[in-house]
Amino acid sequence: MSPALARGLLAAPDDPLPAIDDRVIAAARRGAWFAFNLSGGKDSTASAHAAIALLDALGHPRDRRIAIHADLGRAEWRSTPAMVAAIADRLGKPLLVVSRSAGDMVSRWEQRFLSGKRRYEALETYNLIGPWSSASLRFCTSELKVQVIGPELARRYRGETVVSVIGLRRDESPSRRSTPVSRVDERFAKPGNAASTCMLSWHPAVDWSADDVFGIHARHGLPLHEAYVRYRTTRLSCAFCVLASAHDLVASTEAPGNLHLYRHLVAIEAASTFSFQPQRWLADVAPRLLPAALLRDIGRAKLRAHERRTLEAEMPPELRFVKGWPPRMPSLAEAALIAKARAPSSPIMASPTIFPTLPRSRRGSRTCSPRRPNGPASEPEGRTSLEGASGEFRPRVSLLPNAQPLSPQSKE
Repeated sequence: MSPALARGLLAAPDDPLPAIDDRVIAAARRGAWFAFNLSGGKDSTASAHAAIALLDALGHPRDRRIAIHADLGRAEWRSTPAMVAAIADRLGKPLLVVSRSAGDMVSRWEQRFLSGKRRYEALETYNLIGPWSSASLRFCTSELKVQVIGPELARRYRGETVVSVIGLRRDESPSRRSTPVSRVDERFAKPGNAASTCMLSWHPAVDWSADDVFGIHARHGLPLHEAYVRYRTTRLSCAFCVLASAHDLVASTEAPGNLHLYRHLVAIEAASTFSFQPQRWLADVAPRLLPAALLRDIGRAKLRAHERRTLEAEMPPELRFVKGWPPRMPSLAEAALIAKARAPSSPIMASPTIFPTLPRSRRGSRTCSPRRPNGPASEPEGRTSLEGASGEFRPRVSLLPNAQPLSPQSKE
């Protein structure tokens, strides 16, 4: 059956047609497992609804379908867990909830700063690394969703074909314009694996607009998150997302359930001196909600952030680390600039100066390999002297509250 004929079996003429291809049709015909990835947002709900209708039309067995949700912990809207459960119930699918064993999204941000701070102290990074994720380094997608859901499905349905139904749309962002209808996912089921497990990703809403999605919700009475209905956000993700618009950040602060998280994230800004977004301090979104002491801390953090950026700008840019190491030996003059820039940063960050100057016995040497304290001059890639034998990060001092050890899967 062709994709066009398959879509023609649907009995909802007013709805936009879901995208499907021969690969997904073949998997459905073979009785593959279908896992509907639910975030609580509009796109994943509408995608699951349309996919279920199409699978019914194809005769796919209903008992080989589940809903799955990756819980981001404290970073979620407080209402998201209940909303996801309500959506799964409305779709008539059993719900599996998974989460990152090494801590939630907030812990990941805290862990990243602690790890980056230790690496900076040990001369393993050129500049201090901030806590926050970014468009190119999205922990929520990679470590807290993909790296949690994928292995769970591969383990649970070993030896089967598993199709993950994901609510991606091409018009969401430039980075998603090339999203395919489906693709083979080899990250957790390598070709030729012993169990013959095969994993696919299917994006039935890939050609839809936001209006299409809201229309499906309205026509079929699908649950909509309070973020859209009550607070009028344009999208749902973490309660405070590093990629969110100013409008959506303000809307999130208006939800009483998000207040504690808002203050906690602002406290991380104050402790790290890094703004939540490159051009926006989260503290500036709703300063009226912040205690006076935290506002004072943010004022000091902004001054220190400016000083840190000024100092780092004086460091020779051509010596920025490549794969964890300078591209060449600095000259004595360049080394002096680097030392001058780094020295004032120790009191700024309350960091010890582990390498205040070159050891006397090595001064004047033409070759120099910086040695870590009580460690070798170089170590295997991906392992630093600040990690235990198992690769687990063990911070000496916790700068931020509720910080947890960094897992081997979560090292920067």
